[in-house]
Amino acid sequence: MKYLSIFITVVLISFFNSASAQTVAQTPPMGWNSYNCFGSAVHEDEVKANADYMAKNLKQYGWQYVVVDFLWSYDNPVGSNIGNPFQSRLQDGSYIPWLTMDKWGRLSPQPTKFPSAFGGKGFGPLAAYVHSLGLKFGIHVMRGIPRQAVWAKSPIKGTNGITADMVADTNSKCPWMNHMYGLNMKKPGAQEYLNSLLELYAEWGVDFIKVDDLSRPYSEPEVEGYSKAIAHCGRPIVLSLSPGATPVAEADHAVLNANMWRMADDFWDNWKEITGMMNYAKQWEGVSGPGHWPDCDMIQIGKLSKRGPVGEERYSRFTEDEEYTHMTFWSIFRSPLMLGGNLPENRPFELSLFNNSEVLAVNQQGENPRQLYQKDGKMIWYSHAQGSKDVYVAMFNLSEQTQDIDFSFASVGLIGKIMVRDLWKKQDVGALRQNYHQQVNKHGAALFKLSPQ
Repeated sequence: MKYLSIFITVVLISFFNSASAQTVAQTPPMGWNSYNCFGSAVHEDEVKANADYMAKNLKQYGWQYVVVDFLWSYDNPVGSNIGNPFQSRLQDGSYIPWLTMDKWGRLSPQPTKFPSAFGGKGFGPLAAYVHSLGLKFGIHVMRGIPRQAVWAKSPIKGTNGITADMVADTNSKCPWMNHMYGLNMKKPGAQEYLNSLLELYAEWGVDFIKVDDLSRPYSEPEVEGYSKAIAHCGRPIVLSLSPGATPVAEADHAVLNANMWRMADDFWDNWKEITGMMNYAKQWEGVSGPGHWPDCDMIQIGKLSKRGPVGEERYSRFTEDEEYTHMTFWSIFRSPLMLGGNLPENRPFELSLFNNSEVLAVNQQGENPRQLYQKDGKMIWYSHAQGSKDVYVAMFNLSEQTQDIDFSFASVGLIGKIMVRDLWKKQDVGALRQNYHQQVNKHGAALFKLSPQ
């Protein structure tokens, strides 16, 4: 009887954690992230400027998340673009640079970069500003607990005498940023530490957390720990896992505990990375659905690397055809859509890629995206429009020359007269039978809705 009771308890905990994870992100999250244009050095006024742009130009099309990416607790020296400054140790074992941290070992935004955080207010005032625009607020965090909290033996909130050094796994380290130790989730106080983090984020008004160094290698106990902490805090918060490649073998676990997870390492603006992402997506075919989305990473369109992290300040190196392909594939696959460029510097063409409601409907309303075929430099993906018999079809020319791409309606189960609508042009092509073909530029794409008549 004792073991039956334990089994039922475990099942119920798993159910409520997974149920909590699935109450948000019913469609792929859409928003903006500061990393691709500002690296670690984004400032509060820049976050507000991007939020203002989104509220004015994009909110009505479904864009809503404004996410401050990494190292918001680090005081970048003036003019510094360093993205991952390693901490060193002084003679007494303390760390420099010292990250802004409260007495409970929880990192806080650095007031030099985020003036409204002064006086222990954290991200509360900035989140309130974003919310006042009708948008949602998110942050990036590194997995685990700060090494400086371990050195300081910071007490764990909600425990009786447990300190940071008692819950840290000092053998679990991020290879590219040495600020954190992993958590030993078997230790008393480890879950309480994550609970205290999410309680703080909920107090601030956070709606989205991107947890880094969690998917590669994939740490099941820590993923579950964040999922439980979100359920515990009582606020609906999207859980995004980073970086990739998340192991496909962990798909079932990710679906139960997270809302989105990276399929690959950081994506940047060169053609080979687009075709590489398409290959990753094929591996994750059939996994996405309400509350859980394999993530192609951020959209590399617009003004990038204003303050690092990769290359010189520039507009995206993608050609216009490649940018159409970029947006088309992210949409048909139903990846989360997180814009990476500095939004106030968008030109009319960039804006036209982000405010096409018919294209965005493919991302938000398509069901069961599948690859139909890939051969001879041609590729077709399709999905079904929710609540109708319509089918979305995306054609891709992956070759180095213009090609005609043919598509048979019967290949997706459509017969009779079919109305073909070009979604990028927002124009009806006409009512056709049997098939459709179009000339597509090299590295280009076309996106259609097929409606039985």
